[in-house]
Amino acid sequence: MEEKEKNLTEEIQQNLVSAEEEVEKISVATSGENVIDAESEDVQMSESESEANVVELETYKEMSPIRLILRRFFRSRLSIVGLVMIAALILFCAFGPLIYTKWGETEIDQTAIESTIQNAYVIKNAEGETITVYEEMTYVSSTNDYAVPSKDHLLGTDDKGMDVFVRLMYGGRISLMIGFIVVILETIIGVILGGLAGYFGGKVDQVIMRIVDIFNCIPTLPILLIASAVIDSWITGGIIQPSSRIYILMVMITIFSWSGTARLVRGQILSLREQEYITATEVMGLPTWRKIFVHLIPNVMPQLIVSMTLGLGSVILYESTLSYLGLGVQMPNVAWGTMIALVNDPTIFKYHPNVWLPAGIMIVIAVLGFNFVGDGLRDAMDPKAKK
Repeated sequence: MEEKEKNLTEEIQQNLVSAEEEVEKISVATSGENVIDAESEDVQMSESESEANVVELETYKEMSPIRLILRRFFRSRLSIVGLVMIAALILFCAFGPLIYTKWGETEIDQTAIESTIQNAYVIKNAEGETITVYEEMTYVSSTNDYAVPSKDHLLGTDDKGMDVFVRLMYGGRISLMIGFIVVILETIIGVILGGLAGYFGGKVDQVIMRIVDIFNCIPTLPILLIASAVIDSWITGGIIQPSSRIYILMVMITIFSWSGTARLVRGQILSLREQEYITATEVMGLPTWRKIFVHLIPNVMPQLIVSMTLGLGSVILYESTLSYLGLGVQMPNVAWGTMIALVNDPTIFKYHPNVWLPAGIMIVIAVLGFNFVGDGLRDAMDPKAKK
């Protein structure tokens, strides 16, 4: 009996040990599964975080400096208004004559116009009686000059019987062309001379800046009056053609307007030439022209673009003033300033506003449009802007 009891107790102890071992195995297995689940969750979290980081990186890459400038520019309502103004003017002047082909630029409406003029005079006869005498005259004009706006002439006609609406489109072509060409020419001259003065400094800077000071001190209007008289003598003597007057006008305006661009470029390059990347170009042994026009000038382009945009309005206004004074575009060509020059006659100013007022409105739209765009670009390119 005692042996049987001992055997039973040993079996029970063995069963308990085996049961404990199985429990330990099960617990180890479950803990391993938990570890695997935790690791998988960590992997999923890291994958989601990496995807989020990739999205953030992609979003950051899309906001390039050019896109940031455009975003700031188009947030300004005045910038959009300026773009609409300029686009409307360019479309009107470029494609208007192709659509409205009823009249040409120098075509005269030779429709005979009969007009009646009535005058009344009060006189006294020999007996002292007052007599009113009515005089009526019929005047027949061979051209339809100073016509009121109608279906045939949308804005009427001028003093020579030419369609004002058509002349307005062709005049805009010349005014805008002069503005763009003069701004491009003065920018090229200013970039070259300002770049040389800012990069080399010393005597080169002194010589170029003294030339700039001389051009700034020259009284522009008297010089242009003298130049206009010289050009008229050349045209009268047959040395140049009347059509060349436009090109001479562009050269004259360019000569007296490049100094501001040169000062701007020189000041920017003086600060940029001390940067580390310019030192690196010197170590690499790059030629001087490459340092100036490849590495320095592109960093000045934002300021140049703003200056060019603001300068366009000034050049158009300048050209209009010269044409108004008789120093600019002359017949048979026309500019907006030439059309406004007819205001010198008080009768036209009072009774025929359709002849000169549309050209004045076009000048105002052009100057305001370019100034709005220039202000928008200046604000968009400002590195200190927070929005």
